Amino acid sequence: MKQTMPTVLITGASRGLGRELARQYAEDGWRIIGTERGAKAEYPLDVTKRDQVAQLAAKLKGAPIDVLFCNAGIIGKRGMALGSFDYDAWEEVLRVNLLGVASVIEALVENVAASERKVIAVMSSRLGSITESSGVTLPYATSKAALNLLAKGLAATLASRGIVVVALSPGWVRTDMGGAGAPLSPQSSVGGLRKVIAGLKPSDSGKFFSHDGSTIPW
Repeated sequence: MKQTMPTVLITGASRGLGRELARQYAEDGWRIIGTERGAKAEYPLDVTKRDQVAQLAAKLKGAPIDVLFCNAGIIGKRGMALGSFDYDAWEEVLRVNLLGVASVIEALVENVAASERKVIAVMSSRLGSITESSGVTLPYATSKAALNLLAKGLAATLASRGIVVVALSPGWVRTDMGGAGAPLSPQSSVGGLRKVIAGLKPSDSGKFFSHDGSTIPW
């Protein structure tokens, strides 16, 4: 059956960049599947809860997803540095930012494969670049570096199925995570991210892009 409109699934769609992604895609006529934590949500999902991931996959069985945007993430406890690491907090960041993304992709990869556009995007951060690392925000940065490797590895794994997998950095954005002093508005950042996604080619799979379309070194 031919799709009447493209579909995007966005995790963490209730606020920040996730909400803006949903708003902009909806404005362009896309079908939006936005997940958020909380039992009252239409698509409830805590990415660390495997049973909720399985329930979402069952609910969406057979539904094509053109763009799977794994946006949900946390920065974790702020101010952690050598000498003051909170390992429980660090583990939670890894559970959300890395393992949660892996479980969502694993659960929904067949939906992506059944679509026309076949794109998986993970919301990374420039802080996840090992090349550019300055040693700040290490727990969060390590989670994003691991996420980048997940994206690159899955790009190789899924290449034969025509699925494009990319890691994206939104830049420093004025959100709860980025703070009021950040230079980019959510509207500008998301507009750039969507332009990158719209222009993806098979040869782009496994790359790390900034919101402005430039590539970021691993």
